[in-house]
Amino acid sequence: MTALLRYQAALLARSHRWLPPLLLYGAFLGIGVQTGQPILDSLGYAAAALLPVAAWLVRACVTQEPAAARDCASAAVGPGRVHLASVLTALGAALVLGTAGTLFVAAVSDPYTADHLHEIPVPEATVSGLLTAIACALLGTAVGALCNRPLLRRPGWAIPATLLAALLVSVAGASPANAAVSGLVDGSHSGTVPMPLLPLALTGAAAAGATALACALSSRRS
Repeated sequence: MTALLRYQAALLARSHRWLPPLLLYGAFLGIGVQTGQPILDSLGYAAAALLPVAAWLVRACVTQEPAAARDCASAAVGPGRVHLASVLTALGAALVLGTAGTLFVAAVSDPYTADHLHEIPVPEATVSGLLTAIACALLGTAVGALCNRPLLRRPGWAIPATLLAALLVSVAGASPANAAVSGLVDGSHSGTVPMPLLPLALTGAAAAGATALACALSSRRS
């Protein structure tokens, strides 16, 4: 699996398919994060922006390999393992972006509540923001795994489905990613720093289940 991950990471780096998601995430941060804004609000915004970016990265990774090269790799180690390496590479890229975005927000934001009356501890806020970003990346990975190959092979179906699903799980009240982001926003008003452990566990389970399903179908349809 280590060799597969290195192979998929090299493909992603050389294909420059990481560039559009990176630019999208940078645009989100550039528009929504300003110096001096309340730290928890900004961390919530940065984490929420990572969800569609993670879904996009999954699509980039599972479709980046030429068909002949993918067939060779599948023959050597199995199509399920090849697909798993693609999804894990996308998740890793999303986590790198999320970590960088969280640290940037923590550095430029105002460590106070939304009313600027109560101080927020920066280390705790940064950990909370990072956990929320991980939760959003995991749910975005689940969306990408379910809305692309092998479940949806045609771009005309896969791309709109990915965009719509990412939007729905971002705003739906029952979404664990939404709950984690809302916790940060609520904490910015109450002066408490939430630790989104339950949303993190739920999104981890969602990502694992979606990826397992995609890998299983990849093996059957190859």
